[in-house]
Amino acid sequence: MMADALGVEVLKLVNEYVVIDTVKIASLLEKDHQQIVGAVNSLRSLGDVIQTEQVSNKHWQLTEEGKLFLEHGSHEACVFEAVSAEEGMLQEELMKTSPNAKIGFSKAMSAGWLIMDKKAEGGPRVKRKVTSIEDIAKEQVMKVQAGGIDSIPDKERNELKKRKLIMEVVVKSFKVSKGVNFCLSVSKLETDLTPEMLSSGSWKEQNFKAYNFNAMGVMPVSGHLHPLMKVRAEFRQIFLEMGFTEMPTNNYVESSFWNFDALFQPQQHPARDAHDTFFIQDPMYATEFPMDYLERVKKVHSEGGFGSQGYKYDWNIEEAKKNLLRTHTTAVSARMLYKLAQLEEFHPVKYFSIDRVFRNETLDATHLAEFHQIEGVVADYDLSLADLIGVLHEFFNKLGMEKLRFKPAFNPYTEPSMEIFSYHEGLKKWVEVGNSGVFRPEMLLPMGLPEDVSVIAWGLSLERPTMIKYGIDNIRELVGHKVNLQMVHDNAICRLDKGNK
Repeated sequence: MMADALGVEVLKLVNEYVVIDTVKIASLLEKDHQQIVGAVNSLRSLGDVIQTEQVSNKHWQLTEEGKLFLEHGSHEACVFEAVSAEEGMLQEELMKTSPNAKIGFSKAMSAGWLIMDKKAEGGPRVKRKVTSIEDIAKEQVMKVQAGGIDSIPDKERNELKKRKLIMEVVVKSFKVSKGVNFCLSVSKLETDLTPEMLSSGSWKEQNFKAYNFNAMGVMPVSGHLHPLMKVRAEFRQIFLEMGFTEMPTNNYVESSFWNFDALFQPQQHPARDAHDTFFIQDPMYATEFPMDYLERVKKVHSEGGFGSQGYKYDWNIEEAKKNLLRTHTTAVSARMLYKLAQLEEFHPVKYFSIDRVFRNETLDATHLAEFHQIEGVVADYDLSLADLIGVLHEFFNKLGMEKLRFKPAFNPYTEPSMEIFSYHEGLKKWVEVGNSGVFRPEMLLPMGLPEDVSVIAWGLSLERPTMIKYGIDNIRELVGHKVNLQMVHDNAICRLDKGNK
């Protein structure tokens, strides 16, 4: 069966251009792009007649509002033209001239085209300040329409985007080239010998596809690990290489007691507000606690102890019982350290965890409401801040992140505390990648740990190191509906520059 007429036209263009994009084919044949893609897919089914490579092309085009600028001019120009050159116009009447008069008036005032006499008879009156104007916004929109957006400076282009006059469009297409069996007239080869062919004898006139008994079966299409998961595996391997043991982190819902109170975080702390934490409605409260430990936590909060004066407030168990989506995996660390303290004899430990945490954050280029936290904890005798800095340098060097800075910080449950910064080559600036510190005695001693035992810990998100390693400058391009699946496919291997030295 011969390929359809559109397929033949595609083959002629491939023969002429050698390599041609389906977008260009659609333009030359004056056909819809999806029709061309369908024809190309039909040709691909015929064997090695053509070769294809999927590509993504980005271009800017006008929005519906931008198209209005082409026809009528910018909103500010329309407002200027509506104002009489001699008498001006009442502001109230001017606002009724078009649906976009308000924004047009604001832009015209900012451009210095108009002035307003607030003491005029009948109310504020708008008058022309200049005799003529140059409608720059319309000129820029015309350049975009003509394909000349590259001639528009970035600042002005961003203004057009901010005003929603232009939008970036991604078109996925195919580059088509000649295959091994390329020809301009292709017949579909028969692959099956049917009973009908045998009974009628038509098999003698058919062309059959040759059997290749040595050919391997077609590999099934497989998925690809997301960059976050690949970087997570690298982090996990680094922790294991450094002798750490992974903590169980399979409980996303945690009580306020383990998430806040056990960490010596006061009950009036802003982090406990609904604007920062997701609280659970059903079940609203946790019920099981180690009561002797709970009493010691209550005492150190309300009265002090272990060399601390505490917070001097009436500690409320109802507040501690509230369930929430954990805001950090440090709640798991608190459980593990309490469990360690119940052993008859203390022994040094190194724990780590990598799992999801949840915070009621405002979404921006570097923050999400749900993200992964990486945490490392070391408990041993007489650890100091110097030990923490040394471990952090070793840990991040294994990630290939050698440019580190530390900044003093405050955490309710660590003292001293440090924020960790790494240089982001894509953003060309220092980016906070983690927090660290030495756990306070008010947190450790109520658990029952020996007085000469110190615990150093650090935590960081999984997303920010991934952004640094993959050169992503907006977290919404890494997680969420804006993720480019082709990026997941192309970044098949996670290469952390380990072992540089």
